[in-house]
Amino acid sequence: MSKPIDFVICWVDGNDPKWRKEKNNYDPKSGNDDREIRYRDWDNLQYWFRGVEKYTPWVNKIHFVTWGHIPYWLDTNHPKINIVKHEDYIPQEYLPTFSARPIEINLHRIEGLADQFVYFNDDMFITRPMSESDFFLDGKPRDIGVFDIGIKLDETHGSAVLNSIIIINKYFNKRRVIKSHPLKWFHPYYGFNMLKSVLLLPWGYITGFYTPHLPNSFLKSTFYEVWEQETEKLEMTSNNKFRDKEDVTQYIFKFWQLASGNFKPTKNLGKLYSIGRDFKQAKENIKKQKYKMICLNDSEIKGDFEKKKKGIIDSFQRILPEKSSFEL
Repeated sequence: MSKPIDFVICWVDGNDPKWRKEKNNYDPKSGNDDREIRYRDWDNLQYWFRGVEKYTPWVNKIHFVTWGHIPYWLDTNHPKINIVKHEDYIPQEYLPTFSARPIEINLHRIEGLADQFVYFNDDMFITRPMSESDFFLDGKPRDIGVFDIGIKLDETHGSAVLNSIIIINKYFNKRRVIKSHPLKWFHPYYGFNMLKSVLLLPWGYITGFYTPHLPNSFLKSTFYEVWEQETEKLEMTSNNKFRDKEDVTQYIFKFWQLASGNFKPTKNLGKLYSIGRDFKQAKENIKKQKYKMICLNDSEIKGDFEKKKKGIIDSFQRILPEKSSFEL
């Protein structure tokens, strides 16, 4: 019998006046990321629950992580839902926080969380049937073992990923990583992406990992292991109220699993869309159900935000028109 797999999703209602008031009591330090796109709501969360119920009915538990606000339509008494407020699992000395990073790197503290869990941002959706083996196989997370260059995506997010890569290089030697599990790094599932690893072979250190912006499969034990080794860095990140360029991210746990060979190879099962740039493509491919998973990454949008929001909702409504049992 397979071990249970939980889903964890973090959500913030950027329109909540109480949340805004508390947030405004803290002035972001210079250089921190406090943009509106980090918090605004696309009003499409119900389609996340509909997709989960329809396409992954085997999920054991859904841990819904929130500052305290709850969608008015969510049935909090549903047997599969565990409402988790920040104070329920994040140590008091780190609260309040308005950065996703402390929220994410402390997830292992959630009471009752299964050792196998999948972490979703609230902009990631399941749009086709998926099996448990899409996320875990033989007790190991499914992932893509491809090396890449740690590109600086922006001043805070990219720096935090690079900080995580630096830590990985403290504990893992690239050549030993490959030698220990060669078939995990050069696997047919990776297709042309495998060329990235080949081209980066001359570099003796880990420059980065290929990281599709999609849900991540984690072992809770990985969080404990990394926290034990890098307590100071994780505590520093947890203490930051807003995103900071000195942070690490949840990717440190993903990278640790990859570098230690504690994963099973998989294909890329989804697609990232930047709504500001890819709006039409995203809208059409949701309706076509082209991928098993998608991420609708919020970005600076030119034009009518409300119109684009409606367009995304209409596309979801085409494939998931019926209420789930998670909705009142």
